[in-house]
Amino acid sequence: MVILYSLLGLIGLLILLYLLVFVRPRGKKPEDSRLLCDYAHRGLHGNGVPENSLLAFEKAVEKGFGIELDVQLSADGVVMVFHDYTLIRMTGKEEKLKNLTAAELQALSLGGTEQTVPTFREVLELVDGRVPLLVELKGEDLNSALCPKVAELLNGYDGPYCVESFNPLLVKNMKKHLPEVYCGQLYTNVCRDKKKYSALNLILSAMAFNFLARPDFIAYNQKDRNALPVKLATRVYKAPRFVWTVKSKEELDTAHRLGEHPIFEN
Repeated sequence: MVILYSLLGLIGLLILLYLLVFVRPRGKKPEDSRLLCDYAHRGLHGNGVPENSLLAFEKAVEKGFGIELDVQLSADGVVMVFHDYTLIRMTGKEEKLKNLTAAELQALSLGGTEQTVPTFREVLELVDGRVPLLVELKGEDLNSALCPKVAELLNGYDGPYCVESFNPLLVKNMKKHLPEVYCGQLYTNVCRDKKKYSALNLILSAMAFNFLARPDFIAYNQKDRNALPVKLATRVYKAPRFVWTVKSKEELDTAHRLGEHPIFEN
């Protein structure tokens, strides 16, 4: 009986810690209200305009939309703008981005067009502060070498931007290099998406690393807007809500009605 009571007490303590500590974000609105806007997912792409291309970003700027984009490091340490870890879908090359140099990457065609994989520096020069940027840090492991490289470029950028990542360690590390950056935690139910119930996937699906990342906002999969971790972080602790990926007028209207900031396509 003593063992049972001890076990129940431990479970109760873990639940309390989860509710009060683990899932709790920093949760705050940005000083620059322009960041709370609609973001074109990987730029305004489609109809021959490839995602995460300079042309897609220019089209978003022309329409006055914020731009969501993805960054990761090339083999020679250059911050490149590209979503997938492998190049096959967008370039036809069966290789990981991290194994090629910036020059090699910029020689590849995006979707069979004249557009190539841009550097983050090129994107910053193109946008030049005209619309807000939402920068996703790519990274599935403990390597945080991307963060200081991104921070160095953003330090010299005169325009509104915020940063997000699925990796809570990158969110934490980014705040180390840019203490005032508006930084968010990307969220999806990892167990569902990967069809694997590992300890790490369970912790990520519970958003239980928020105590490390201390995110300012939560950017969640719209499938998960009613998930318990999302409700706790955004409704109980009042973290601003970004939602992805919105793909229809109906979904866009729903996001606006709910006070979410949509990351949209189409």
